[in-house]
Amino acid sequence: MSAADAFAARLRAREPMIGYWSVLDAPAATERIARLGYDYVCLDGQHGLLGYSGLLASLTAIDAGGSSVGLVRVETNDPAAIGRALDAGAHGVIVPLVDTPEQAAAAVAAVRYPPVGRRSYGPTRSGLRIGPKPAEADAATVVLVMIETPDGLANVEEICATPGLDGVYVGPSDLCLAVGGRFPNDPAVAGEFDAALERIRQAAAAAGVAVGIHTPAGAVAATRLAEGFTFASVSSDLLHLEQAARDHLDAARRAPESDR
Repeated sequence: MSAADAFAARLRAREPMIGYWSVLDAPAATERIARLGYDYVCLDGQHGLLGYSGLLASLTAIDAGGSSVGLVRVETNDPAAIGRALDAGAHGVIVPLVDTPEQAAAAVAAVRYPPVGRRSYGPTRSGLRIGPKPAEADAATVVLVMIETPDGLANVEEICATPGLDGVYVGPSDLCLAVGGRFPNDPAVAGEFDAALERIRQAAAAAGVAVGIHTPAGAVAATRLAEGFTFASVSSDLLHLEQAARDHLDAARRAPESDR
């Protein structure tokens, strides 16, 4: 079984998985991250600092790392954007800002080849990694949609029941705003936010699809998995770079004169 087939099978079986989030166009760094043992590395094509060449180079780097598979959060629910990410070698896509089951069905159709969907055939790079035959590519490629808007939350049960959908993914910052928060992690809406997470988890479980969430740290990812999420992404390379640099600076400034 190929890495793509194994990942898709595990995700569809709702096995717990942990991923990493990448926003930097830094393939050499991404390759190192992909060697650490994360189940996937997701490249952020929506809010990240990567263009198409960056996505292509970073997906190549993930494959060279050999331990993780590469996913892409595309910038929009558009067949062209989804097709380019998949043709570049993504093992799946996360589609943002999905409000309705019709939009979820459109995302599924953009990922699957005819007669199931409407993906255009041109596996420029994916044919080397996932397989050039449409049926094999369909089986090995996952499609996830984000629940992060008021309408998406209101329609989450119908979205999760969309035929062919592999799972849903929570964007916690936008979801917090969607339930009335003034800013991400607004404590004033903590109860509403937790209720929304529970509703999403239950909807996914009832539909038998995976349910994931972005988290700021590994410990939080562990908590979310224990709560019933089936996969969780950890922070991002840019934030970890900043945090590590700050920690070393703070340590250097605290060091006694004799240790310098």
